[in-house]
Amino acid sequence: MIEFTPIFILLIIGATIYGLVHLNIRKKERMAMLEKGADPKIFHTESNKVTTLKWGLVLIGISLGLFAGRALENSSAFQHAAEVGYFSMIFLFGGLALVISYFLERKEKNSGK
Repeated sequence: MIEFTPIFILLIIGATIYGLVHLNIRKKERMAMLEKGADPKIFHTESNKVTTLKWGLVLIGISLGLFAGRALENSSAFQHAAEVGYFSMIFLFGGLALVISYFLERKEKNSGK
């Protein structure tokens, strides 16, 4: 069996190096924009509640899909194709969560006007 510890360590080191380089470049870009007279308020963005709702619903949908896939695996009809049950339920419930998110966003936009 493959040992996953070295792979995880390399991924963590790579992500850390990328993050530090990215933050350093971003800091230099911001400083250059401020020197040219840009408004500092452009760097402060408010958190997007709609995005948080969307991701929350998608993760709930995926977990419900895993649960439903497990239930299908235990049923007698899908014992030979358990993978199909898992993937289909994950995509079904994940997509359903995105549709619900769309309607909630639309309702919020219409009520906000």
